[in-house]
Amino acid sequence: MCLSVPMQVRALEAGGDIAVVARGERHERVNMLLVGPQPVGTWVLVALGFAKEVVGEGELELIEEALAALAATLDGDYRAEAYFADLERGRASAAPPARGGS
Repeated sequence: MCLSVPMQVRALEAGGDIAVVARGERHERVNMLLVGPQPVGTWVLVALGFAKEVVGEGELELIEEALAALAATLDGDYRAEAYFADLERGRASAAPPARGGS
């Protein structure tokens, strides 16, 4: 199994086939052939030296939330309500109606 991590395109090389991407202080060169050349500032999912998917803002937020939850779990400080409130809201709205006594 391989974990893809969102990274932001910072520079293009080789006509856009290679990009310098960054996440925090981490920078690396990745192959862009699977997603094609992307503008600087675009977020892509990176795995094993390849950009494999372009990530939109909404999806990026969900991924960042999941990565924060994973880090909290590894630190022993995980609380579902702190990281996945959207799931809790969805679960509450999908609950079956309460049975009334007749």
